[in-house]
Amino acid sequence: MNIQSFLINTNTKSLTIDFNNGQSACLPFEYLRVFTPSANKPTKQQSLVTHKKDVVLTAIENLGKHGFRFIFDDQHNAIYSTKYIALLVTEQNDRWQHYLTNLKASGHSREAMINITQL
Repeated sequence: MNIQSFLINTNTKSLTIDFNNGQSACLPFEYLRVFTPSANKPTKQQSLVTHKKDVVLTAIENLGKHGFRFIFDDQHNAIYSTKYIALLVTEQNDRWQHYLTNLKASGHSREAMINITQL
């Protein structure tokens, strides 16, 4: 599956992805940020990304065969391969439920740590 286009919607805080096979998917910014490739590399101590409910995807840069750099307003950016994006689409429900379970068990929150007001 190759990606044909992206649509960043800051009103709904979601990214619509159109694939060249006619399929499309809509992923929340928070989901994309929580499952950033750099946060999901196997390590001895897997870190839980928290407090990202209000994060905004501000830009996407095409990096050719390497994928796409997603840039978020919390100063985080990461390279998402086409294969990884497709995986996030197909596993969205399972990944999200697992994340919410782990978040609750950890005692952390999805809410931002500080109040953010957009002018």
